[in-house]
Amino acid sequence: MSETAPFRPLTADTQPANDTPSYGSTRLRHPNRPPLRIPQTVTETTGPRFDAARFPAMADLSVRNGCQALGERIIVRGRVMDENDRPIPHTMIEIWQANASGRYDHPGDTHDAPLDPNFHGDGRVFTDDDGWYQFISIKPGAYPWRNHANAWRPNHIHYSLFGNGFGQRLVTQMYFPGDPLLALDPIFLSVPDEAARNRLVAGFDLDITSPEWALGYRFDFVLRGRNATPMENT
Repeated sequence: MSETAPFRPLTADTQPANDTPSYGSTRLRHPNRPPLRIPQTVTETTGPRFDAARFPAMADLSVRNGCQALGERIIVRGRVMDENDRPIPHTMIEIWQANASGRYDHPGDTHDAPLDPNFHGDGRVFTDDDGWYQFISIKPGAYPWRNHANAWRPNHIHYSLFGNGFGQRLVTQMYFPGDPLLALDPIFLSVPDEAARNRLVAGFDLDITSPEWALGYRFDFVLRGRNATPMENT
């Protein structure tokens, strides 16, 4: 009879702290009291199921209404895995980002940068049987965010991964290699461990790159264990 592999706990300092003083908005969002254990109900442990039949995939963010968005076209590909490198199939991944000028297509974004009528900045993909996902987009631009004097967010893409139930959702960000703003960004630096932080940086991948069309990047998600991808806790 085979034994169940033991759960691999998170390594200290590999996830962002709820209260990060340099990241200003955590002062308003982090818990001030000890957590309470709330028994799970059917709502948390079952459905709704997120599948392509109910939520059609939107895997090409670079085109809207048949028109090409402005900016550097990119392809992002990777896998979703557990702590034992086993694939997580049929997982819905939401994607949202700023456009090439560093502006979100959202009424709340008042950054003085142009909107692109051919770029909305949101997408949705599903992992296949082996845990792979892929989408096409435009490399997002940096933008100011008023956290501190002359603060700018690095180029990044937001992700949301859904599990089997409505309450199973993980949120994180992907950054790009060589970005000089990473060393100055309080959100990126909120993960104390350097190796864990670097798991948030995609790797350039020539095999994913499409000749004369788009640069390719590899970005994997590990959902738990010692090598877990840092996730937003606030």
